Amino acid sequence: MKSKKLVLCALFAALIAVCSQILIPISAIPINLALFAVWMCGAVLGWLYGSISVITYIALGAIGIPVFTNFRGGIGVLAGPTGGYIVGYLVGVLVCGALIGRFSKTFWIYPVAMTLGCIVCYSFGTLWYMISTHTGLVPSLTMCVLPYLPGDAIKIILASMISYKLNAKIKLWR
Repeated sequence: MKSKKLVLCALFAALIAVCSQILIPISAIPINLALFAVWMCGAVLGWLYGSISVITYIALGAIGIPVFTNFRGGIGVLAGPTGGYIVGYLVGVLVCGALIGRFSKTFWIYPVAMTLGCIVCYSFGTLWYMISTHTGLVPSLTMCVLPYLPGDAIKIILASMISYKLNAKIKLWR
């Protein structure tokens, strides 16, 4: 069973990388599907293996493999203004995976856990953005969070429905 989970970790790391490239350029920070993949990761693999997937994705990008949005890679992306959101994926998947792992039998926990994970991810990323750009809270929220909330709601709904069905079929961690 452990080898199956590790293979799934690699597949989900690849899914995050692919989803990071599917984007709508609305500003300097495009809308992409990375969070959709991150929520799927936490919901299907749980907090531990979901974290391994996200760490793998971040490590691949950190060493220069172009897995981040717009086929970018390198430690400079992580140290840059939007790097906090990428690192925030890890905190978000921990929250999402832990809650769903504990309460996975009920559907309503999926969107709740993903929403809480999103709040944590955005909090971490926005704080990082504010520090790195010396921008205040309101301008940072206006630029980095508010335009993305409608899309995130759709991603959460879709990820919740798909992962709930997947978990019922594969029973990976129960």
